[in-house]
Amino acid sequence: MSNTILNPDPTATVTLRGISIPLTSDIGGAFISDCSRNRERLFSDQRLCEKYGLTTNAWAEIAQNNAVRLAINAEHERRLHNGDAAREAAAKLFAEAPEVLGKILHSESASPRHRIEAAKELRATANTGAEKASDAADRVVIHIDLGADQKLVFDKQVAPLTVEEAKEDLNAG
Repeated sequence: MSNTILNPDPTATVTLRGISIPLTSDIGGAFISDCSRNRERLFSDQRLCEKYGLTTNAWAEIAQNNAVRLAINAEHERRLHNGDAAREAAAKLFAEAPEVLGKILHSESASPRHRIEAAKELRATANTGAEKASDAADRVVIHIDLGADQKLVFDKQVAPLTVEEAKEDLNAG
């Protein structure tokens, strides 16, 4: 979290665990960001209170702090405009997808086609990171623009070195 919280009062603070914390500090900024997530229903009241050691009275007092509310509103708008709120909400929902797909996969009443599609989606979800890493490592593409609508394109499949080739490269260097 950056220290550039939009706030009309740069001296504004919030009391967390009995300590006055400037809203523009790293901890204050993290608190404002988490409050924005709370407003977006990504972070529960209970989780927020546990993380920052807030009592019910302290939470109610913070809710009355105008500077905190303005900072939360500004952070919320920033997160909406740059897409952070949507990305985090989508990630939260996506985390539930495997459970739903698992129910379809194991449902005797689901059509075989739906069960197969659920299995395919689960497989794709389980290999999400591996697919992207291996795709980039499998090919090298070099584009050279020579001008006057002339281009050279080298598109090569990359294969891993064998043990012998790796040893030769080490010995040659």
